[in-house]
Amino acid sequence: MSKIKGKETPAGKTQQLTSKEKRKKFFIKHNRKKQTSQKTLNKKNLENPGAKQTAPPQDPQQFSSNWKALQEILKSSQPEKKQPVTPKHRNGVFPKKFKGNEPKKFQNKSPAPSQVHTDREGKVKSGDAPKEDGVKAKIHAALDKLQPGGARKRQNEKTDNEKPAKKKKPVTEERKPTEYDLWFDDVDPDDIEETMGAEAAEIMRRKQGMKTSKNVDSVLVKENAFDGITKAVAIDCEMVGVGPDGEDSILARVSIVNQFGKCIYDKYVKPTEKVTDYRTAVSGIRPEHIKNGEDVHVVQKEVAEILQGRIVVGHAIHNDLKILLLDHPKKHIRDTQKYKPFRKTVGSGRPSLKLLCREILHVKVQQGEHSSVQDAQATMRLYTLVKKQWEAELKASKKNSDSNKKNERRPRKKQNQ
Repeated sequence: MSKIKGKETPAGKTQQLTSKEKRKKFFIKHNRKKQTSQKTLNKKNLENPGAKQTAPPQDPQQFSSNWKALQEILKSSQPEKKQPVTPKHRNGVFPKKFKGNEPKKFQNKSPAPSQVHTDREGKVKSGDAPKEDGVKAKIHAALDKLQPGGARKRQNEKTDNEKPAKKKKPVTEERKPTEYDLWFDDVDPDDIEETMGAEAAEIMRRKQGMKTSKNVDSVLVKENAFDGITKAVAIDCEMVGVGPDGEDSILARVSIVNQFGKCIYDKYVKPTEKVTDYRTAVSGIRPEHIKNGEDVHVVQKEVAEILQGRIVVGHAIHNDLKILLLDHPKKHIRDTQKYKPFRKTVGSGRPSLKLLCREILHVKVQQGEHSSVQDAQATMRLYTLVKKQWEAELKASKKNSDSNKKNERRPRKKQNQ
């Protein structure tokens, strides 16, 4: 390694410098040069305060020592104001100069449209742009004079604020289904009604040769018919739950209709126990219905008087008679759930009233909350539909049972010895 000469000591001996001392010596020397250059620069600024500075002072002492010099430096650093550009005139024609004696008629006239300078994007420059809306109107008026027909075009033109809103997309009306849309014939009309609507279901029923569904009331009730008590009546009851979890049932509503579907009795029954389940989704009963209902004993008596000596029609009617605590002769009961032709038609051993009405009457009942009036009308309509056949079968079965009894041999009495 090369040896570095050090400082000579008073004794004449040389001392070698370490690397740390060398760095220290270099930085001190460099900082001195920087400080001297800064001082010379400050002196020049003080001598020539109007000179343009490339950068503001950085040393904080300069701000406090000479505030006036700083203000002058900042003023000198501001950009010079640009002089307005003289407008160019069309085809080199300059406006006439007015003489002293002539009146200045056109002093306040707005500049011609060619004098308004625009940039490449078509925007008016800030130095030449008019500040008032009235100026724009004057410019347009001048253009109209120069260009014939310009006023008409400008009247038709609309500003950005007056532009109409975007046109809404036309709402396409839903087209009713036709027979061409229902080209298939192997789908249940009820499924089509759920997905495509009632109109499509009616088309499919006609296509398959089925009876179209009608209004429920028009099917179940005969218009302009007798509205009193007839020989045959139909009954239906609604119940609510009592006891733990509403397992037990009590009477809540009783409805009776005559042979033509006309309602002859319909009453709500006041509960004798605390109701724990109103079963509203099925029964349609709510607290306000039975809060001021009729006493159950009064209802039992009135219903018993109506049913006495008459044919009573119902669906699973044993449940209705049981909840009313009433009894009725078996030969005067017509239960649509137990009628064998109905079971055979729908293919069920215990068909529901909803199923019988859908398959035989082609109407929909019990859609949501039940109504005891409608259920009674439905059972009566089922009965009247097959009344002659039903009654004939009962008479024939009665004759057969009577003949069988006669043909039975009676046991001989023992002769007295």
